[in-house]
Amino acid sequence: MWEIIILLILSAVAFFITDELIPNLTDLFVKAGLFGIDLCKTSKKKIPEAIGVISGCVFLITSFLFIPVVFGNGLMDTQHFPHNEFAEVLAGLLSICCMLLLGFADDVLDLRWRYKLLLPTVASLPLLVVYYVNFNSTTFVVPIPLRQWLGVSINIGVLYYVYMGMLAVFCTNAINILAGVNGLEVGQSVVIALSIILFDIIELKGDQFKAHTFSLHIMIPYLATTLALLKHNWYPSKVFVGDTFCYVSGMTFAVVAILSHFSKTVLLFFLPQIINFLYSVPQLFHIIPCPRHRLPKYSEETDLLHASRTIIVKKEMTALTKLILRVLTMLHLIDKIEDEESITINNMTLINLFLIKLGPIPEVQLTKKLMMFQGFCTGVAFIIRYPLASYFYDS
Repeated sequence: MWEIIILLILSAVAFFITDELIPNLTDLFVKAGLFGIDLCKTSKKKIPEAIGVISGCVFLITSFLFIPVVFGNGLMDTQHFPHNEFAEVLAGLLSICCMLLLGFADDVLDLRWRYKLLLPTVASLPLLVVYYVNFNSTTFVVPIPLRQWLGVSINIGVLYYVYMGMLAVFCTNAINILAGVNGLEVGQSVVIALSIILFDIIELKGDQFKAHTFSLHIMIPYLATTLALLKHNWYPSKVFVGDTFCYVSGMTFAVVAILSHFSKTVLLFFLPQIINFLYSVPQLFHIIPCPRHRLPKYSEETDLLHASRTIIVKKEMTALTKLILRVLTMLHLIDKIEDEESITINNMTLINLFLIKLGPIPEVQLTKKLMMFQGFCTGVAFIIRYPLASYFYDS
């Protein structure tokens, strides 16, 4: 218990340090050319980008300072030192540190999408190596309805490591593609972090006490620094967080999911991001034309956001494109305008879907509604994880 109290104190200090550093360092980012223009505002003021590197650095430093608190007693008794647990902490922080470096490189160099998929894979290698050395458990429990055909459990071997590597890639990029309005990247990460912390607290009484304690040791300082960043990134945003923040956040969630052994539960907390990814697939794979930016369209006259759109030339449509458009139209998931030569639809993101369903709304209201949806999905996740899980698993 005393460890958590010290961690809370360190995290509180980290919050205030991050809150103080961000406004004091923003001019350095602008002078270095790391700035952007908010396309959803009338103002053309330069707004510093990649500020997520500040909160990420403070988060890592706080985690480093906490290591002696957790393992200090073990240093006095080297024969009983928990080497496996120590290796897990170091591997987790190393992966997060790698993503901080690679994310900042992406913000500076504006890397292509294929590298955005490769970077999390490379950064997750320390996690996978430690998992292999400490656990190497590649067996998953089969749901009760399927056990008559598949048995109680299945060992999928190396495919389990492929799954964990893909989890790291998904977590880092899922936050990145559900973005575009002030406070959204940081806001959704705060809700996910709170969800994981609540889940850890619920599970502390179970037999996985150490795993969930490890998760809390990572998530509490992350939440503190992220809340400080949200204060400056909320509407009207004074800073942009950049890909650095999205990468650090995604890898942090992947670290606790993999090393604390609740990856499926973490994916449940990513329901809005999963929905956004599935909805975006036709454009991400260029089955439907995908512009470089799919941000909402801002109206200076009304100060409201409208769904942005893309144009599909009928002569260039494939059979698959026609099928997807037909299905989406039947499900009322797109706003379609058709003429003789082309079809105009909204860009396929969850943000634009909210705008076509709710109508043009102010940016801050859009962010709040998306955050409410994230919170609602957390409630759904807990229902799936507890009451409904008993129908599919023994406990």
